Amino acid sequence: MSNFKWEVKYKLKNSKARVGKISTPHGDIETPAFIFCATKAALKSFSTYDAKKNNTQVILSNTYHLMLQPGSNLIANHGGLHKFIGWDGPMLTDSGGFQIFSLGYGSVADEIKGRRTNSKIKKTLININEEGAVFKSYINGSNVLLTPEKSIEIQRDLGADLIVVFDECTPFNVNKNYTYHSMLRSHRWAKRSINAFNSKLKYEPKNGSSGFQEIYSIIQGGVFKEMREESIEFNENEIHSFGVAIGGSLGSNKEQMKEVVNFTASRLINTKPVHLLGIGDPTDIWTFVEYGIDTFDCVSPTRLARHGAALVKGRKGKINIKNIEYKENINPIDKNCLCYTCKNFTLSYLHHLFASHELLGLQLITNHNIFFINNLMKTIRTAIKNNDFEIKRKEWLES
Repeated sequence: MSNFKWEVKYKLKNSKARVGKISTPHGDIETPAFIFCATKAALKSFSTYDAKKNNTQVILSNTYHLMLQPGSNLIANHGGLHKFIGWDGPMLTDSGGFQIFSLGYGSVADEIKGRRTNSKIKKTLININEEGAVFKSYINGSNVLLTPEKSIEIQRDLGADLIVVFDECTPFNVNKNYTYHSMLRSHRWAKRSINAFNSKLKYEPKNGSSGFQEIYSIIQGGVFKEMREESIEFNENEIHSFGVAIGGSLGSNKEQMKEVVNFTASRLINTKPVHLLGIGDPTDIWTFVEYGIDTFDCVSPTRLARHGAALVKGRKGKINIKNIEYKENINPIDKNCLCYTCKNFTLSYLHHLFASHELLGLQLITNHNIFFINNLMKTIRTAIKNNDFEIKRKEWLES
């Protein structure tokens, strides 16, 4: 028995927002849900034990990085990622396709991911062709070919419950012709990924190192509506997957991003869980849940924490603990927050930790941000169930 199931529990009136449940062999995911990124098999400055205590349901690791170090075979020998990192809940691995984007168009990836652009980042993508993508390893400088079949084989070794087809994530600044041909290639790669997933490889069909798995396909098409429609048609009629993800370029600004996501989500038949790749701003999450998105992933909650930014309610969204205004502030980040950090420490202390370059500061802000995002998702689920979504969103944004 696979133990996989998707069911919708509640639907918001006059909206596509919904509460659902993704059942996996390692437990259930109540949706809408946020997937935290343990890119290299570790949440930055945070243990999986602490993540569970902060109500985390599901985490994500990266195929490309783990292929290079420590290698998927070693992880398979541990019994998969779950045992390797000490996590007994659901897991997802991406396919390595985003690295085509980030390692080939680093500054664009930085912009979309909310990082400062760094022109000194060395691009390690060498070539993309029908077979796959060739990278130069940042570990030893060797050339590495990542194909759809190789991506699936690695993801089987890693053993996450949910895996993803191999694709190319195109940036917004490439032309329409390139976007179209990239989308068609990603469709061909998706077929190859699913064929590999359904074949034996080194494990039984649909089995990874930690047990049974299911696969997500990806909708591409950049900012072009006709391409998004064609990709939806392909995903819904030419291949079979457990879930579907919205990927690729979502635009050069938030308004364009919202337009692309809304257009794409509105045309899905809604019989599968829908994931939005790489988006994690709390104010955006409210909007995208309303559009029909079930799950999100993003590095931002933990990345912001490492830079001293604590997430807060309201349109402002975050505060910088390193600012001098917090040096003598004896209040917590949020007096109503029930996380360990807010119940035990003041802004003044947190400011001191960052001013003193104490690593504890990174951990305490990470603790708060993870709790904050999980509490946000719980608030959204409850609002959908109670049919007071707009009231709760207004309260959240105006806090």
